[in-house]
Amino acid sequence: MRRINGISKLSVMVLLCGATALGACDSADEQASKPAPLEKMAKEDGAQSDQAGEKSADNSIRPQAAEGDGRQEAEPTETVLEEEPAPAADEIAMPQPELPSAVAPADAEKSMGVTGSGKGGLALKRKASRGRRAPTSRRPSVDKWAEAPPPPPKPESKAKDTTGEEYDHVKENEFIAVADDPRSTFSIDVDTASYSNIRRYLEGGSMPPPEAVRVEEMINYFSYNYESPIGTGPFSINTEVSGTPWNQDSLLVSVGLQGQRIDMSEVGARNLVFLLDVSGSMNDPDKLPLLKQGLGMLVNNLRNNDRVSIVVYAGASGVVLQPTMGSDKPRIMEALQRLEAGGSTNGGDGIKLAYKMAAKNFEKGGVNRVILATDGDFNVGVTNRTELVELIEDKRKSGVFLSVLGFGTGNMQDSTMEMLADKGNGNYAYIDNKAEARKVLVEEAGGTLVTIAKDVKIQVEFNPAEVESYRLIGYENRKLAHADFNDDTKDAGEIGAGHSVTALYEVTPKGSKTKSTTDKLKYQDEAEPSAAAKSGELLTVKVRYKKPDGNKSKLISLPVSGDDRGIRNTTKDYRFAAAVAQFGMILRHSKYKGSASYDDVLKLAGESLGSDPHGHRKAFLALVNKAKSIQKGNPTLAKKQ
Repeated sequence: MRRINGISKLSVMVLLCGATALGACDSADEQASKPAPLEKMAKEDGAQSDQAGEKSADNSIRPQAAEGDGRQEAEPTETVLEEEPAPAADEIAMPQPELPSAVAPADAEKSMGVTGSGKGGLALKRKASRGRRAPTSRRPSVDKWAEAPPPPPKPESKAKDTTGEEYDHVKENEFIAVADDPRSTFSIDVDTASYSNIRRYLEGGSMPPPEAVRVEEMINYFSYNYESPIGTGPFSINTEVSGTPWNQDSLLVSVGLQGQRIDMSEVGARNLVFLLDVSGSMNDPDKLPLLKQGLGMLVNNLRNNDRVSIVVYAGASGVVLQPTMGSDKPRIMEALQRLEAGGSTNGGDGIKLAYKMAAKNFEKGGVNRVILATDGDFNVGVTNRTELVELIEDKRKSGVFLSVLGFGTGNMQDSTMEMLADKGNGNYAYIDNKAEARKVLVEEAGGTLVTIAKDVKIQVEFNPAEVESYRLIGYENRKLAHADFNDDTKDAGEIGAGHSVTALYEVTPKGSKTKSTTDKLKYQDEAEPSAAAKSGELLTVKVRYKKPDGNKSKLISLPVSGDDRGIRNTTKDYRFAAAVAQFGMILRHSKYKGSASYDDVLKLAGESLGSDPHGHRKAFLALVNKAKSIQKGNPTLAKKQ
């Protein structure tokens, strides 16, 4: 209640009513009930503000969309009560994005997730924030003696919802009798996404679904100190044999490939196209904001002769940064920071446009790569997985390779992203934090971006005189038909500069109790062993590969003999890989995990840290302890171990 010299407004009205006619009192009361001029201004100003749009946390103005497809925008208006000062020095003029013909200029930036285009867009953000705050209505009087309302309840802490995530079901490899099939054929896999995705689950306080656990990706997440190749070969083959830590009746055979380490200053110019998902599903802090930080690290390490383009896609796709040299890092960084999330996800059109940009600026003798950053949630345009595969397979023929970076929680489409990287002659990594972005895009930039061999296939032939049965640990979705090994038209995995790739076989020696899974042949007897069967060799490893720009494969082979060394006499790399494999089998609830336990994993890995310059192996121990703690608190999970 407003007071005048200690007398309330109501008291003045009562005195006036007593001194005048009843009509005058009514007139005074009617006048008092009308909103004050200041209040009227506030209401009018508030209405204008509603039309102008909501102000985001970064002071950008997002016009309100009309009902319908969410991309129609009203023309933003401004309520500025002060004269606009001169533009600040940091208002850098930006190039206008190249728009697809299907996108009208009025709503193109909104549909592509760009905050502002050029100086005008940036000025709009700052101008709106400099104006005087519009006056607001006065608060009504409050009884100071009234009992205060109870405080609102604190929100419950809940784990992030992951029910919308998609993983392919993979049947674990089983033991195969050598009498039934003495050969094992598969494509190498340098993806590491499974390990960092598992880490995201465990650090969030929950166990990962078994389908998310790909043991080979867990093993290959780590670097191993294998011998470098001798001569001009792109990689070396390294093998080691010892007893299996979780099964005293079998042997564990390690087959490791070590890619040639290359001085990055000697690598040709890099033509990189960032294909960025800016749809509404990328609006979480662990998606688009983390994406910007990660790619910013890569940009900071560009050389002057490298070139970067940026293509974005949401409801529509478009070029927001034309090819820009690495010497102009501020311009590239500015374009990255202007991106915002919103709209549906038309990934197919974005992929086509990105490959078109890469082909247009193809760097002969250099690195030509599209880097797709997304949560994999394609929901408009080309959404069928078969169509996406055909699209990627067609584009890889141009010599442009694909790297896929996965982000986020809740609707991550892991199976789609793995498939795209596999068919695009590339690799797939999951970025769950800044440290992982640094590992993938800075520490291992050579392996991520520079391919030294493509279509790399491995075929292992087991000696029936020495081996009863075998089981490949992991690589379930990388298995190939035996005939595909010599077929140069069949696609397989790639090795990047400095990459190491490890495959583990659990092998039961001859005489073990392993039953054949097939019937004996009726019309022919089993073949007699050759003279080579008496050599004492356990197996022979054969590897086929092509040069990055080649079409004809080359063959390398290496025989492997048995070894009676104990596990403690093996290399630290061998023991650490075995520990990671045990951990993966525990998480998958593998029926072949034998005596494996968290304590066994911690003991074996803890004794095998070796050279760990970035602390990744030490961090593995912390992750195992985290899983052990979670399972201990869940009786149902504890029984499964």
